[in-house]
Amino acid sequence: MSNSIAEARKETLDKDLDKLVHVEEATSFVARGLVAPGLGLLFLALTAIVASFFVIGEPRGVIIIAAAAIGGYMALNIGANDVANNVAPAVGAKALSLGGALAIAVVFESAGALIAGGDVVGTIAGGIVNPAAIGDPAVFIRLMMAALISSALWINLATWIGAPVSTTHSVVGGVVGAGIAAAGVASVQWPMLGNIVLSWLVSPLLGGIIAATFLAFIKTAIIYQDDKIAAARRWVPLLIAVMAGAFAAYLATKGLRRVISLSGLHIALLGLASFALTWVVFNVTVRRQSETMENRNQSLRKLFYVPLICSAALLSFAHGANDVANAVGPLAAIVHAVEDNEFGFAVSIPFWVMLIGAAGISFGLVLFGPKLIRMVGDQITKLNPMRAFCVALSAALTVIVASWFGLPVSSTHIAVGAVFGVGFFREWYTANSKRRRAYMERKVERLRAERNGGVDASAGPDDQESEATDDLEDTGPPVSREEINRRRLVRRAHVTTIVTAWVTTVPAAALLAAGIFLILDVIA
Repeated sequence: MSNSIAEARKETLDKDLDKLVHVEEATSFVARGLVAPGLGLLFLALTAIVASFFVIGEPRGVIIIAAAAIGGYMALNIGANDVANNVAPAVGAKALSLGGALAIAVVFESAGALIAGGDVVGTIAGGIVNPAAIGDPAVFIRLMMAALISSALWINLATWIGAPVSTTHSVVGGVVGAGIAAAGVASVQWPMLGNIVLSWLVSPLLGGIIAATFLAFIKTAIIYQDDKIAAARRWVPLLIAVMAGAFAAYLATKGLRRVISLSGLHIALLGLASFALTWVVFNVTVRRQSETMENRNQSLRKLFYVPLICSAALLSFAHGANDVANAVGPLAAIVHAVEDNEFGFAVSIPFWVMLIGAAGISFGLVLFGPKLIRMVGDQITKLNPMRAFCVALSAALTVIVASWFGLPVSSTHIAVGAVFGVGFFREWYTANSKRRRAYMERKVERLRAERNGGVDASAGPDDQESEATDDLEDTGPPVSREEINRRRLVRRAHVTTIVTAWVTTVPAAALLAAGIFLILDVIA
């Protein structure tokens, strides 16, 4: 009897302990999910403290402190959403680990923001809404505050649902909405807004077309050649040289021109010099690297690892130089209006404001960026080093082409559009390419001849299929036909989500900003 009671008590105790273990695991899981938001709130508190040191003696210093905290929140969201596009292709192609990509992006984003990001934010301060229609600096401050809050909230929502959106368009939408609420529809510079709307179409289409064109060339000139290594020695150095020249011109256009004076001729000469030097270097490097390579697609991928890593760093630098103004532009405009009691085009960014933007983008990337990096790099379509190379190259070339025509473009739309272009081209090419079909038939015939000759008697149909579809899978064990078909497809759910977010960014941010401005107007 006593033994039964003891056993029952022991069983009850075990159940209670088991419940405690599950509760402890659940608590630990929840706590892990709260670490990033907690660190983000700590950063915002530190931002406000830092700003307080620069407004001592300023009667309206509390406005600047509040604006600094909101600007820090905006920077966190830019880091979580926008920066992912720069490193996602390299991560998706397995050229960089997630940790390595985060480290590279943090260093080069910060360097780009601090070294080449200190330009005048005239478009945000006076190029979208006519300053003469506002009149009162106090109204302008509330306008910029509403734009900053609305754009940050919209980007936060987009990140939460997994949609990479343009931070530039978010800020523009916020300024437009608050401007209309403050001074009416006539206050908006509609030609400027029309150019921005045009970039909705131009950015992703141009990025996708350029990326698909280069992928078509790589497939035709290298992948579906019988002697892949000889083809790679001929064309890979040239492709890498094109990337180097494009990035040199890209950095000069988007970043270095803010540090030193560069004309169009200087930028062109810099790009040509980078092209020539890179071609000479990689002509030797690729030849040496390919000497011991097998005649397989998986061997070719190794030749693109270094260019992909370099492209992630260079894109991050240029993005930090260009898009940090989206985080700190409204903040700088508010600081200028509070301190000088005036507003307009000539708004310079103080160094402490730039520091908040650079630090916020870096923290946002580390704390919240991995979700979008995985989505862009792996979930829209399957990327290997060659496809990712086309995406990175397209990003640089599209910005240069758009700059020639004076079109404002979104780096986010370009990068994601390039991923779409690569994915949809793969679908079309797999279904329609006669060259690919003939190549596969020759390859299958060789495999059959080897099998009949006893060279590879152990190979079965699955091995043959795996070999014949080598360009569609990553290194690793063979996969089924269903999995290969799945990898060929662009994920339509992601396309729908992203395109919907793109189309609604400006109007959603505008409506949100208008509501926030009216609330601030009532409080004031």
